[in-house]
Amino acid sequence: MSVLAADVLRLLDPRAGETWVDCTTGAGGHARLIADRVGPGGRVIGLDQDEGMLALARPRLDGLPVTLVRANFDQLPEVLERLGLERVDGLLADLGFCSDQLDDPDRGLSFRDDGPLDMRLDPTSGQTAADLVNTMGERALADVIWEYGEERHSRRVARRVVERRAEKPFETTREFAEFVRGCVPRSPDSFRIHPATRVFQALRIAVNDELGALDRLLAALPKLIRPGGRAGFISFHSLEDRRVKQVLFRSPDVWTPATKKPVEAGDDETARNPRARSAKLRVAVRI
Repeated sequence: MSVLAADVLRLLDPRAGETWVDCTTGAGGHARLIADRVGPGGRVIGLDQDEGMLALARPRLDGLPVTLVRANFDQLPEVLERLGLERVDGLLADLGFCSDQLDDPDRGLSFRDDGPLDMRLDPTSGQTAADLVNTMGERALADVIWEYGEERHSRRVARRVVERRAEKPFETTREFAEFVRGCVPRSPDSFRIHPATRVFQALRIAVNDELGALDRLLAALPKLIRPGGRAGFISFHSLEDRRVKQVLFRSPDVWTPATKKPVEAGDDETARNPRARSAKLRVAVRI
């Protein structure tokens, strides 16, 4: 289910004949909405580093003017050059995760079901979360948990992880989540949020270099969006939203914000799609 679908179409306003990029195609929901708007004379470039997501999206986008490319969104300049495109009319990046990814225990993105401690969005390359927690030095691991998860007990968690892995390396999501639960003191929100949530977020961001990729995309945007073009980002935590706000909303010589504050889902949408509860949409227009 596409998050903030109506607001995306209203604020980004894709028009007939335009060329757009969906930076995170996922199951194809947003790409389909945009492709319907740009029509047969337009084009949508859909990126995703996960071939499994592209395979899921292909039949859903069949017959629409969509070109799917396996690539991370920080590779967008190279992708456009390869396709013979210099600039595009608009871009959307939904920085969340498709429910199909979260529900697949083999990916290790969630501890709701037990699975390997992996977390890679591209399962064919790079280090897994297990590699990080079983090999990183204590200080480096604590820094990752603090900087990417904003977990105030990061030092304690890192110390105990290093002590425990000397006896037996961590292998599965549930095993690691339950271990972290025992490291984090109970707090008023521990009944609402699992104590391992922030640690899992930190590891996932580190494994996939999510913030580095976002920084690289934001830096490249001015050269990729035509004057009058629109850029939209849906973020799900403050680390992402802070970066988007810093670039799109504090560069008056490059971008004009389309909204003063981020757009959030209303009660009706969050009731239908709980994933939308933490989503924030920011849109800006290229000067």
